[in-house]
Amino acid sequence: MSVAKGAKISPLNPAAAEPFYRQIYDRFRGAIEGGSLKPGDRIPSARALTKELGLARGTIEAAYSLLAAEGYIQARGQAGTVVTPGLKPVTPAVSKIPRSKSHIAASSFRPDSILPFQMGLPALDLFPRKIWARLGARCVRAMQPSDMAHPSVYGMEALRAELAKYLHVSRGIGCSSSQIFVTSGYRHTVELITHALLKAGDRVWLEDPGYPPTRELLRQMRRVAVPVPVDREGMVVSAGVRAAPRARAAVVTPAHQSPLCVSLSLPRRLELLDWAARNNSWVVEDDYDGEYRYASRPLPALKSLDRDGRVIYAGTFSKVLFPGIRLAYVVVPESLVEQFEQISETFAGGSPQLTQAIVTTFISEGHFARHIHRMRKLYAERRQAAAAGLESVLGKYMRSDSQPGGMHLIFRLNGAQSDRRLVASMREEGLYGEALTEWAMGREGASALLLGFTNIGSQMAAEHLGMHLLKLLQRD
Repeated sequence: MSVAKGAKISPLNPAAAEPFYRQIYDRFRGAIEGGSLKPGDRIPSARALTKELGLARGTIEAAYSLLAAEGYIQARGQAGTVVTPGLKPVTPAVSKIPRSKSHIAASSFRPDSILPFQMGLPALDLFPRKIWARLGARCVRAMQPSDMAHPSVYGMEALRAELAKYLHVSRGIGCSSSQIFVTSGYRHTVELITHALLKAGDRVWLEDPGYPPTRELLRQMRRVAVPVPVDREGMVVSAGVRAAPRARAAVVTPAHQSPLCVSLSLPRRLELLDWAARNNSWVVEDDYDGEYRYASRPLPALKSLDRDGRVIYAGTFSKVLFPGIRLAYVVVPESLVEQFEQISETFAGGSPQLTQAIVTTFISEGHFARHIHRMRKLYAERRQAAAAGLESVLGKYMRSDSQPGGMHLIFRLNGAQSDRRLVASMREEGLYGEALTEWAMGREGASALLLGFTNIGSQMAAEHLGMHLLKLLQRD
């Protein structure tokens, strides 16, 4: 029988008023009453504790005798000393504040849940877990002592090289591995970019509506977000020029605008790049799900049109693999490599080497490309099924937008229905949804629901969820 982990006690206080035996007694009694030591758990022998604490054995035995006299522990001869089996100590009741179901992702935009309509989650039911497990086992077996040291803050060189090849083929981005920096997610990417290129008070164009965490990050870092409206062609660059012509940067989602899913048109792309070049400003391209376009082949990245080195490209594995992997990357112009290396030395801790090794192998052996191809086909089917199922039930109350790609649906609410109130009701009932008006910086605009469809397996499942949503609509 091993000694329970909770049996370890912290160093005693020689300056305390209580004698050592009493301090030992209090520590063990507290651990037993607090639940750290449970009935039947073995505690250290008097000899072992004497050696560990450097005290006289009589001091330890005095504490143990008191604990035994009060029924907390029992001596079992060669089996050692254990917490009395069946002991039910009286502990003070701890009052807990009731936790409402509405806490679900109310403001984090990256909930640790899997709920119907949840955004940002790929189809977790069809992730190739067996392949991933096999590659993981192989990478563990191949680990060397050097793999167990601190990881590079720039990212594993083999992964950076594989990403450079992938981006060249799939997104039209020509870059070297040295231009790629591995991060722990989009927020970390934005943090590095902000530290490297922007100073406090700098103005940054943001799409309106747009991803709320971006503006919150900028606010926390004392940069000024400038809302720029979005229409059917994406960010209205001319409006940004009127609002803040000398802005230091613009953050855009050109493949599928987040959250409206429109694509930034070619004239707007060229207009944005021209503005950045003329003003010596930066364009941050957030290509969070550019692989998932269903109307045609995925569009080349905005970065592929960058001839003046003004675009910083941000990619992520959260949407194409799974969010729990906590891996993303940023591609910087050649002129910024040294600057980002210096910033990474200060603000990056390095991502786990083993995780990077598994992803590297997943890409190099072709599993990554095949997985994206399968998911693109699957999502096209699930999007159609989810839209049809929901519209058949909810058509009287809302209508869906037509979108070329993305991983969520947009349902415009008819009448004066509040999307925020409906989303609050959904979260109370264990459903996930996001209100379009919460993504707006200026005028709120029309109410709409943002609903993830990637984990809705069939039209029947969508209809069932639609009935649940219908009840909430009729109730509100």
